Amino acid sequence: MTAGMSQVRKRSGSYGLRRGPLFAVAAIGASAMVVGVAVPAAVAEDMQSKQWYLEAMRTDEIWKSTTGEGIKIALIDTGVNASIPSLKGQVLKGLDATETDGTTDDYSGHGTTMAELIAGTGEGGGLKGLAPGAEIIPMRIANEEFEEKHNSKAFDNASAIRAAADSDAKIINVSLGSQFLEAQEKAAVQYAYKKGKLFFAAVGNTGHKGNKAEYPANYPEVVGVAASDPEGEVADTSQHGDFVDIAAPGIDTPFWCDETFSKYCVGNGGTSTATALASASAALIWSANPDWTANQVLRVMFESAGRGDDWKPGTVSNYLGHGIVRPNAAINRGIGKPGDPDVSPLTNERTTAGGSSDAGAPKEGAAKDDDAASSASGSDAKAPDADTANAAKDTGDDSQLGLILGGVALVAVLAGGAFAVVRRRRSA
Repeated sequence: MTAGMSQVRKRSGSYGLRRGPLFAVAAIGASAMVVGVAVPAAVAEDMQSKQWYLEAMRTDEIWKSTTGEGIKIALIDTGVNASIPSLKGQVLKGLDATETDGTTDDYSGHGTTMAELIAGTGEGGGLKGLAPGAEIIPMRIANEEFEEKHNSKAFDNASAIRAAADSDAKIINVSLGSQFLEAQEKAAVQYAYKKGKLFFAAVGNTGHKGNKAEYPANYPEVVGVAASDPEGEVADTSQHGDFVDIAAPGIDTPFWCDETFSKYCVGNGGTSTATALASASAALIWSANPDWTANQVLRVMFESAGRGDDWKPGTVSNYLGHGIVRPNAAINRGIGKPGDPDVSPLTNERTTAGGSSDAGAPKEGAAKDDDAASSASGSDAKAPDADTANAAKDTGDDSQLGLILGGVALVAVLAGGAFAVVRRRRSA
């Protein structure tokens, strides 16, 4: 198994935190019985049948309107194997931010899984992406094992984010996380935000133990993504707090077993998978509304997300954020109003030039990291709420397989006694 994968469903895998304030792969787990599925074309239908969320999201309806065409997504991860059939023609030239061999080849399988979940064509028995018309720009960074083996660049994460901000990508996907707030990364995130990028990151998979906020998901400018299961319940491993902005499917999902790309496994993709599907959902909505800004796309995602009837208006769940992504509700049912193109639904602040591609670009010769280095403190991060609360169920017409049901009350076990943990929902 690659770094971040575990053998136990809904339990965090080996996290492998890198030295210092660098990235670790957001844990991809596997169900208690990991199922390996060979790749030959004969298993194509079989493999895609494991992607239960495609039917639940009514992709047959979505893809009649859009497949995500015209949208590029910068994937900051372990690299991408662009030669597998499902990704041929889907991957553009990227960046080796590790500064090792100059390639963006995937050394673990994690990044390729994320790319397929977003933009895979399903060819050759591969995964079908939620936005198969989108394109991937790979930005390779190192995990702990890669860094130790290759002595890679220390601040590859910040370099990758800046490169993504300067690229043609509208969306940045980081299915990775670290518990360390770091000045150069923070400055890069703010740079991408001012450039009008829509930035999604995994909140992490230690919700059942520790539950420490992770970066970049905990930065105010980043959309923190939690993981839900086929019943629409939040995964007990999915981290919770006010750094959670939205949720997407992440349990009982397929992924590449390892870097050999010889077979898929099916299990707990966790917040890694959820983040990829949130990014793909944004790509679909943006493709259908190409004149919108990142602010408008995200606002519609929030307003169209699945949440329960007893979910009080104006509140946000610390488990599911604004709810579970429902791109079909936004695209074909018109749920959600784009609103002011210049105001961020994350910070409620006015963004420069309405989130245009040139917004916030530093003036020539301006220092990029010095100011951020002096302000890199927890006061600028999303502060996790110590309380917890129930999420709710949704009765909308997209609730097939419970996809847009809210999570049930989280039950914690302490000293042999079970108790329900109830939290305060923060205001939107």
